[in-house]
Amino acid sequence: MEDTLTPRQIVEELNKYIIGQEEAKKMVAIALRNRWRRKQLDPELRDEVAPKNIIMIGPTGVGKTEIARRLAKLAGSPFIKVEASKFTEVGYVGRDVESMVRDLMDIGVNMVRQEEMERVKEKAKKLAEEALLDLLLPKPSGAFGRRDAQSSDYLNTREKIRQLWREGKLDDRIVEVEVERPMVQVGVMSIPGMEDMEFQIQEAISRMFPKKKKTRKMKVKEAYEYLVQRESDRLIDQDK
Repeated sequence: MEDTLTPRQIVEELNKYIIGQEEAKKMVAIALRNRWRRKQLDPELRDEVAPKNIIMIGPTGVGKTEIARRLAKLAGSPFIKVEASKFTEVGYVGRDVESMVRDLMDIGVNMVRQEEMERVKEKAKKLAEEALLDLLLPKPSGAFGRRDAQSSDYLNTREKIRQLWREGKLDDRIVEVEVERPMVQVGVMSIPGMEDMEFQIQEAISRMFPKKKKTRKMKVKEAYEYLVQRESDRLIDQDK
C-alpha cells in the first residue's frame, strides 16, 4: 500500500490508531516513502542509495510498538515483537538472536502463503466442488465407465447433487475422503548455528518416508473445506 500513499496520507492512517507523537509519525511516514522511492530506482543506482533503518526510543507506553505495527501493516511487511531479555549471547541460557530472524521469516512466509491462497481461492473452490461431487456420486467404472460418465443420466444426476450441495442440503451427509497422514517429526537437538543441518535432516527424512494416505470419514461441509485447502496447496506448489 505504501506505493499509493504519500507521507501525509500515511500520517492520516496512523492518526486513526495513535494519539499524539506527531513528529514521530511524520518521520516514519517519510522514511517509509523513501524506502518505496529507492525501490523504483534502476538497480545500478539503487546500490548507491543505502537504505536507512528506524530506531524509536522512548519510555513504555508512548506508542513505539503500535507505530511500528501499523507501519508494517501499511507496507504489507511481516511484524514481530520480541523481548530483549529472552536473548543472550550464543552458548548461554536463553534464545539466540538468530531465532528472532527465523521467527520473522516464518511470519513473512505465512503472509506470502496467505496471499497465494487468496490468489488461487476461486479456482481451488471449483476444483474442490468437483472432487466433492466425485465422492457423492462416484464415476462409473469398468469397461464402459468413461462412456457412462458422459451419459446424460449421469450428468443430470451430478448436476442435481451439485444443486443440493449448494443449497446446503447435503452438509451433514458422511463421505470418505482420502487424506495424508502427517509425517512424523524427528526431533534434532537444536545447536546454535546448526539450523541448516537440522532442516536438511528433516528434508532427507521426508524423502525417505513419503506421506502415507488413508481415508477418513467426515461430513460433507468439513470435507469441502479440507478439499479447498488441499487444492489450494496443490495449485500453489504447481506455481513454484
